Amino acid sequence: MPSPLFDLHGQVAVITGSSRGIGRSIAEQMALAGARVVISSRKADACEATAQAIRDAGGEALAIAANISKEEDLERLIATTLDTWGRVDSMVCNAASNPYFGPMAGLDAQVFDKIMHNNVLANLWLANRVAPQMAERKQGSVIIVSSIGGLRGDRFLGAYNISKAADMQLVRNLAVEWGGRGIRFNAIAPGLIRTDFARALWQNPELSAQIERATPLQRLGDPDDIGGIAVFLASKAAAYITGQVIVADGGVTIGAPW
Repeated sequence: MPSPLFDLHGQVAVITGSSRGIGRSIAEQMALAGARVVISSRKADACEATAQAIRDAGGEALAIAANISKEEDLERLIATTLDTWGRVDSMVCNAASNPYFGPMAGLDAQVFDKIMHNNVLANLWLANRVAPQMAERKQGSVIIVSSIGGLRGDRFLGAYNISKAADMQLVRNLAVEWGGRGIRFNAIAPGLIRTDFARALWQNPELSAQIERATPLQRLGDPDDIGGIAVFLASKAAAYITGQVIVADGGVTIGAPW
């Protein structure tokens, strides 16, 4: 029999950036575990298509389009979820942006502001919006999808990596602030995953082969490699885990495989 520790029946989970890639896998896996899921990204038609696919598979899903750069959109996302299903048990902050690729010497201040706004401040907005109603029940989970980029430097992704490092500290600080009221905050730090967001990296045969050689598991990641971790962090199985960053990178950050 399936372990009840991983059962999400009765939960409502909101997942940003969930119409494709990692976010879609998280939504699909949470729905399979029994949660009612809210699909959210910028495009309403993409949200509805993903929600319908989950419903067709027997799950419960609601589509709410929202742009993470707009506080009013995020407010509407949570308000609509509460009006429809009455609660948010798991908040998964997956949506992010990276409008700049290059050395930080060429980084425009406005672009840096946008990266930090979308990748860090938006997550704080969402956390602050869902936490009070979680605290009333003395139970809840907030998960931020960070990146192994937050653990190391990079010649071309420095600004993005700074935002992902900030997300790691954000979960630690919020875990301290809200832990006494039963809310857990954790982050997932994926390595290179085959998604549209990272297409420029994994569709380059030479670069892809180089990364695979440097990965102990000798392969790139797939979205479902991350989806299952989110189910775990949202479940009773992770009831004593908070303020942590779970790295899922095939072993890249532990060192070379040779």
